[in-house]
Amino acid sequence: MRIQESDGVSASRKHLVFAYYVTGHGFGHATRVVEVVRHLIAAGHDVHVVTGAPDFVFTSEIDSPRLFIRKVLLDCGAVQADALTVDRLASLEKYVETAVVPRTSILEAEINWLNSIKADLVVSDVVSVACRAAADAGIRSVCVTNFSWDFIYAEYVMAAGNHHRSIVWQIAEDYSHCEFLIRLPGYCPMPAFRDVIDIPLVVRRLHKSRNEVRKELSIGDDVKLVILNFGGQPSGWKLKEECLPLGWLCLVCGASDTQELPPNFIKLAKDAYTPDLIAASDCMLGKIGYGTVSEALAYKTPFVFVRRDYFNEEPFLRNMLEYYQCGVEMIRRDLLMGHWKPYLERAVSLRPCYEGGINGGEVAGHILQETAIGRNCASDKFSGARRLRDAIVLGYQLQRAPGRDLSIPEWYANAENELGLCTGSPTDQTSESNSLMSSCTEDFEILHGDLQGLSDTMSFLKSLAELDSIYDSGKNTEKRHMRERKAAAGLFNWEEEIFVARAPGRLDVMGGIADYSGSLVLQMPIREACHVAVQRNHPSKHRLWKHAQARQQTKGQGSTPVLQIVSYGSELSNRGPTFDMDLSDFMDGDKPISYEKAKKYFAQDPSQKWAAYVAGTILVLMTELGVRFNDSISMLVSSAVPEGKGVSSSASVEVASMFAAVAAHGLSIDPREIALLCQKVENHIVGAPCGVMDQMTSACGEANKLLAMICQPAEVVGLVEIPNHIRFWGIDSGIRHSVGGADYGSVRIGAFMGRKMIKSTASLILSSSLSSANGIIPDELEDNSVELLEAEASLDCLCNLSPHRYEAVYAKMLPDSMLGEAFLEKYVDHNDPVTVIDSKRSYGVRASARHPIYENFRVKAFKALLTSASSEEQLTALGELLYQCHYSYSACGLGSDGTDRLVRLVQEMQHTRSSRSEDGTFYGAKITGGGSGGTVCVIGRNCLRSSQQILEIQQRYKGATGYLPLIFEGSSPGAGKFGHLRICRRMSLNQVK
Repeated sequence: MRIQESDGVSASRKHLVFAYYVTGHGFGHATRVVEVVRHLIAAGHDVHVVTGAPDFVFTSEIDSPRLFIRKVLLDCGAVQADALTVDRLASLEKYVETAVVPRTSILEAEINWLNSIKADLVVSDVVSVACRAAADAGIRSVCVTNFSWDFIYAEYVMAAGNHHRSIVWQIAEDYSHCEFLIRLPGYCPMPAFRDVIDIPLVVRRLHKSRNEVRKELSIGDDVKLVILNFGGQPSGWKLKEECLPLGWLCLVCGASDTQELPPNFIKLAKDAYTPDLIAASDCMLGKIGYGTVSEALAYKTPFVFVRRDYFNEEPFLRNMLEYYQCGVEMIRRDLLMGHWKPYLERAVSLRPCYEGGINGGEVAGHILQETAIGRNCASDKFSGARRLRDAIVLGYQLQRAPGRDLSIPEWYANAENELGLCTGSPTDQTSESNSLMSSCTEDFEILHGDLQGLSDTMSFLKSLAELDSIYDSGKNTEKRHMRERKAAAGLFNWEEEIFVARAPGRLDVMGGIADYSGSLVLQMPIREACHVAVQRNHPSKHRLWKHAQARQQTKGQGSTPVLQIVSYGSELSNRGPTFDMDLSDFMDGDKPISYEKAKKYFAQDPSQKWAAYVAGTILVLMTELGVRFNDSISMLVSSAVPEGKGVSSSASVEVASMFAAVAAHGLSIDPREIALLCQKVENHIVGAPCGVMDQMTSACGEANKLLAMICQPAEVVGLVEIPNHIRFWGIDSGIRHSVGGADYGSVRIGAFMGRKMIKSTASLILSSSLSSANGIIPDELEDNSVELLEAEASLDCLCNLSPHRYEAVYAKMLPDSMLGEAFLEKYVDHNDPVTVIDSKRSYGVRASARHPIYENFRVKAFKALLTSASSEEQLTALGELLYQCHYSYSACGLGSDGTDRLVRLVQEMQHTRSSRSEDGTFYGAKITGGGSGGTVCVIGRNCLRSSQQILEIQQRYKGATGYLPLIFEGSSPGAGKFGHLRICRRMSLNQVK
């Protein structure tokens, strides 16, 4: 059951008495209890709060004789070794001392007290013994929380020993006496509770506006402000002026009276009202807890957080933060060393999008009042299925390795939580170790470049470090990855430098196949990316695989330059994980071999044809720039861009490979030129007739912006900011897409045929006589004008022909289709250097030529609309352009059942009664890239309901097809913006010895 809104807690005819127990862990529980208690007292009831928190937490917000504070501590929560680390054993020992040993006396005292105040209802956040005491006193009880202590302590028991198991069992048994749970967003599995009611966030209200707070602090509105909020425990840290970017100020919560602060840090009073300060700040730096997360979300304040070790509610709250684009993770070392600048600057670029309710205190108060007077607020049935799910996840979470989070199962996050805390995309379910960035810098010295906070790059570096240990120890890895990991373990000389590049895939927002006809295109670099590590070594120092050594010995050669490549994920694509060749194989005498020979070379073994995308970059550098490679080269390729989904997996591999190779050899080539060189790899060595937009986006794109480019051949005209109210998603149809497929190539040939016919017709009109014998009317020739016809007779790109000229002069003369043989006989050639006409095949001409002409116009209109004022009409027009593009693809023969189904699902969602009556969520969708399957791009409003409905479309598609589609969401920097890393392995003491 879920309650979203309430009109407030109306005064009850009966005066009620509530006993409200608050756990002793931190202030966060007390501050959210204040909000519920405030509404109960406003409705005319007495509330007795049992707490160990300071009185001012309650009295600063509630000035009423109906509030009674009883200072008793009945549990201890989690004992912290420091602000960021929980001492698990000490927590259990303290709990035994606080709650287990005196349990009998606690129960007796609480039963007597509850009877003495004549409590109508016991409320707990989330003291377990209170539920048992209430049951023994014959009083109903309700818990209000996002986690329970049986879940938190269960993991501690795993670490401390099974002799502590009785603690968890007793806590869970106590909770089972509770009538139901009022569950807050960001919740953990809590199987002990029999029934559940979900409510919105419980958030403290604001007392002052942002302007009022800043005016009181004498801080201008243009000054960037961060609030340091670690629960009152930052006093042991050395704060330095250089921690902050130039011109920033920092508000410090909980600083000691004696602590001296730099001039750009401001000490706050101990009783400062933090919600006002958080809302007035540009971002917050602190540790994750319910209070900090709820207030960051409610007031859309980006939250730079540092993970806490062994506090098990954190992964669930972290998921919620990241889902609503409100969180940036900082590693602990950078916090303590004062390296805050990149995290803070990244935080203020976020666009938090939580739009859910923040009146949970009011809603909870209403439920508690209704329960106290005897009404049944929970469902009549016990939720057995829900409890079983929670129990399974509880066991799942207890499998965590030390210091490592397991991702929360997708089915759990989607099962009941209507906030939908995950996208369902497997690529978004990756979890990282608590100290991932820290371990990266411990494993490698970064001599050049910046990790930019990219978790996938940190994971890649971590996997590199693990290779060293595999090589040294010879230990086995997972069977599924054994071959590639073992091959990669012997790839690098760990005493030498390694160069790492990163290139993302792309989501084709507008433009698509019109790129080869010179269209304007709009492309977004996606979150998923490819990493390539490159090392060059003198042949005498190069680690060779055994078969490569044998090959050189057979040739009677000494040490000669070799290219060795390992590609991760080979098992997923049924291809060989390794490739190697002598670099001399790329030479024909003193010149590089031709691209045609290279294409045949890589086609010899289908299981290694993939290497053309990687090794092809070396040949293109040799051919186009005259580079000669005298050293051996090792390359490791690890791509998270899924293949065959229409999101440019091949371009990301090519761009990352070339960027890494260029960096390793000290070459200076700008990103645009690298993109053009990579297109040559794909066109001439791989043999796929793609345009250049994929490589350009991967090389030149920027996060959260659309790359605007005119493909003639590759003129970047700017980066278009995605407006805050607009969001793009990609949904994979599960139908494999390939630009090397026959459909894409035939449509491209048809477009170039159409261009040749248009040029020929324009030339004919110019040269023919003005007699009516040729069917040309003199007035028409005057209207067409000589200048226009001359331009059209030498038309280099179809997209340079306007739609109205196409319709007025050329549309009727283009045939629907034409046999290759007939075309070649009449026109000789279609003048496309990367495709070949099959004389026996019929090609669609009219639709293939018409598409890029109109698509170029649609993209221009789309770009202009993106920068216009925000309105429903703007979104509707943008969506309509996507729909027109989709159906134009279909007219060319590039549609598919799967992509058509996804577009229909978006339309059904768009035109539901609820979407029409409220602000819409989705506005358009289209097939992307080369078509014939792959991914659909969806445009919608950047709001919670859109994210919920994307998940609904995902599930409906699965129900219809049996395939759960991937969802592409988010963006990341292109290879040029990322640059490259130059790293060197740090040697351990054992390695030094």
